[in-house]
Amino acid sequence: MKNSLLSLCIAFTFTTMVVAQNECLTPENLLTLDSNWEKAQLELDIEFMESTLDEDYIWIHNHANTIDDKTAVINRIQRYIDDNREYSSSRTTEDVKATVSGSTGIVSGYTTVDNGTTVTTYYFLRTYIATNGFCVQLANQTMVIPEAED
Repeated sequence: MKNSLLSLCIAFTFTTMVVAQNECLTPENLLTLDSNWEKAQLELDIEFMESTLDEDYIWIHNHANTIDDKTAVINRIQRYIDDNREYSSSRTTEDVKATVSGSTGIVSGYTTVDNGTTVTTYYFLRTYIATNGFCVQLANQTMVIPEAED
C-alpha cells in the first residue's frame, strides 16, 4: 500500500511538473512571445534575446548564406548598439500562425523589414521549446521572398 501511494505521489508530481513546464507552449503564448521577439529585434533588446534564446540556438538565414548561434545574434545586436545604429526602422508581420505538438511549438509567417534603404519580406519558421518552465526559441529559419516579377 505504501509503495502504491508513493508511486501515485511521484506520478502526480511528475505530471504536474510536465504540465507546468509546457504551460508556456500554447499557441496564444507563442504568438505573444514571437511578437515580443520581433519587437526585441527592432529595439535591439539584448536582455530579451539572452533570456529567450536557447543555448543551442541556431538561426539559418536565406539559403544558409549565414548561420548564427546565440552568441552571434547577441554580438550583432551589441555591434549595432555600439555603432549607435538601428537594425531596422520597422518590422511588420502578417499571416502568423502557431502550432504545438508535445513539448515543441512552431511559429511561422511573414516579416517585412524596412532597414531605411530597402524593404525586404521574409518567410520565417521559428521553433520554441519548453525548458525549466519557460519557452525559449531553439531555431529560426528565414528566407527572402523575391519581389514579384512583372
